[in-house]
Amino acid sequence: MSAKNKTLCAVGLMSGTSMDGVDAAILYTNGETIERHGPSLTMPYTDGLRSDIQKAVEAAANLPAITSDNEFINEVADNITDFHSDAVFELESMLGAGRDQIDIIGFHGHTVTHRPERGWTWQIGDGGRLAGNTGISVVADMRTNDMLHGGEGAPIVPIYHSALLKKNLKHKTIAVLNIGGVANVTWVKFDETGELIDIVAFDTGPGNALLDDWMLAHTGKAIDFNGETAATGLKHEEIIMGLMASPYFDEKPPKTLDRNDFNMQSARGLSLEDGAATLTSFVVESVVAAQSHFPSTPDVWYICGGGRHNTTLMRRLRRHLPALVEPVESLGWRGDALEAEAFAFLAVRSLYGLPLSLPKTTGCEMPVTGGVLHKTRKRYARR
Repeated sequence: MSAKNKTLCAVGLMSGTSMDGVDAAILYTNGETIERHGPSLTMPYTDGLRSDIQKAVEAAANLPAITSDNEFINEVADNITDFHSDAVFELESMLGAGRDQIDIIGFHGHTVTHRPERGWTWQIGDGGRLAGNTGISVVADMRTNDMLHGGEGAPIVPIYHSALLKKNLKHKTIAVLNIGGVANVTWVKFDETGELIDIVAFDTGPGNALLDDWMLAHTGKAIDFNGETAATGLKHEEIIMGLMASPYFDEKPPKTLDRNDFNMQSARGLSLEDGAATLTSFVVESVVAAQSHFPSTPDVWYICGGGRHNTTLMRRLRRHLPALVEPVESLGWRGDALEAEAFAFLAVRSLYGLPLSLPKTTGCEMPVTGGVLHKTRKRYARR
């Protein structure tokens, strides 16, 4: 058996655009197949750190390019990195063994701005600092190489989606919809033998971001728990139609969005309940519109990300999509750990020089690997 087929114990770390905290998960994988899953956890950000991340996002949006000279953003990056370190230590305690069991960490950092039209995407967090804190080698900066090869830099989770689906294949044509701050979809088609024959991925539109911002501005809490507020409001079709008039929805994939490409101001003047109902329905309409970019209609939609916890959103998706709509837990997946697992998977792929992105998922010229390795003195304990 070649070294490339060896299984590694990898930690994946993800801080999503919802800015609610760090998801961390352990995955045992050779970068092509998943042997088994280890412990996972979510560590919510403190109110202070979440506020600082929001300010960093706002600051980055007003800068003309990525820079290492902004002292405030650098400070937030260090604080985010240290918070991720704490998540790794918590995972180690759950593992019930020393850190020598862990071979590699996949570190996404936190996206403060994403501008593929300018040829850059910016995730803050210091992979070298994380490696130094934990004593474990780290793969970070997994998007830049894709952009250097003509890609959008996102989404890069689809390869993990396809690997998971192949392990537990119930349908041939499948859509996996991730509703985070921004929503993205992976459409896949398998042949009779279970081999992947086609894959398409792109951002469908805003996910939880607008609704979270609306709720935070009006209630002080960045969540519509179970969609209860939206369920009692009336959606305003003229606002939804105005939002859907954005040329983004007609653009052919691959395509991606920044969290701030849409904002809640379109619902300004509405009641709390009507604003929540309108913004929730906008998410649904953008997902419905995404179907026009699929090569064929999926047999089933599997929903992951925080949006799957929103009962009202899930009910409306089931009403408007012409296929079965289920949370990813129906496949036995860990919905809250899924993106963290993906970055563990991608870290191992990066070590082995395997592609992290494909032309039909990001628009890159060819399948490309990526990531920057920050080594420690620890050797990979390959199994």
